[in-house]
Amino acid sequence: MTVTIYHNPRCSKSRQTLALLRERGIEPQIVEYLNTPPDAARLGEILDMLGLEPRAIMRKHEAPFKDQGLDGPALDRAALLRAMVENPILIERPIVVKGAKAALGRPPNAVLDIL
Repeated sequence: MTVTIYHNPRCSKSRQTLALLRERGIEPQIVEYLNTPPDAARLGEILDMLGLEPRAIMRKHEAPFKDQGLDGPALDRAALLRAMVENPILIERPIVVKGAKAALGRPPNAVLDIL
């Protein structure tokens, strides 16, 4: 079964998670999500696998979060997903997906639960 990592090579946690996978003999499909973000439907699926809502994986200190008022309670899931697709820097990383399971690699060892 394919393992996918939504990865930012500039992020230490993302690099550590990728190394952890490789140490276990797993060569994942690497999606550099800043260049190739998941579409809203896929991002919604990943959130469902994580059991989380969009704001739980949003990087709240990034400028787009503040500039677009993404903490506003009137924004629904679709609006938040759209903002994340349009501004992938908002997506917390790394996220590892295997089949119907996903895990946020913070800390990197958290992804071991789905392998």
